[in-house]
Amino acid sequence: MRWLPLLALLLYCLSAGQVRAEAKYVQVVVADPYIELHTGPGRGYPIFHVVERGAAVEILKRRTDWFKVRTEDRREGWVDRRQMLRTLEPTGEQMAFNDGSRESFTEHRWEAGVLAGDFGGASVISIYGALAFNSQLSLELGASHVLGEFSNSYLATLGLNHVFVPEWRASPFFTLGTGIIHTQPNVTLGQAQDRTDQVGYVGGGVRAYLTRRFMFRVEYRSYVVFTSRNDNEEIDEWRAGFAFFF
Repeated sequence: MRWLPLLALLLYCLSAGQVRAEAKYVQVVVADPYIELHTGPGRGYPIFHVVERGAAVEILKRRTDWFKVRTEDRREGWVDRRQMLRTLEPTGEQMAFNDGSRESFTEHRWEAGVLAGDFGGASVISIYGALAFNSQLSLELGASHVLGEFSNSYLATLGLNHVFVPEWRASPFFTLGTGIIHTQPNVTLGQAQDRTDQVGYVGGGVRAYLTRRFMFRVEYRSYVVFTSRNDNEEIDEWRAGFAFFF
């Protein structure tokens, strides 16, 4: 019976190979006189091959405005969106691509944006990036610069966001996280020194789909700064801005 594990492994390999063989990519037909294949996803990459009108290519994947394709002779390269928009389906109809929609807004994987607002009476500018685990839960990393009258602060945060109704055009969300704030006094006030403290925050807001791959976001956060003194500080933050998702 020692051959049974080997037989099982052989059957698994055959089935896996069959699944790969059955996997199909979207195929389009070149309608322009030719399309250009670059070695990478960008105009800075050299053109190494052209595909002439009437030839078919398979779309392997997309990276923003660039498509990785495979030709009939198994060459693989990158084509820009402008040329791909003029390709045809095998039926002869114009090929349509998803350039950002309500559906991609709901199901997007990555997100990045810039926000500005008020942090406890001081101006704040923030950038952030987020990775979505699913349509409702994401992990967000942020960095902020707080411009106060008497001090400047630098804030780094890491938190979780939960979107309540992701299919809505304007979706409310809840956020919870922690971070570190480093404060630098602008003037010498007695024994004032730079200090670094841990923070925790809770908050909420609304993200709204605009067009293509852009959204507007407004939110409120309530921070607790865990100082080395006996009393902790509470700070309210309001901010709004724009984000790009993909």
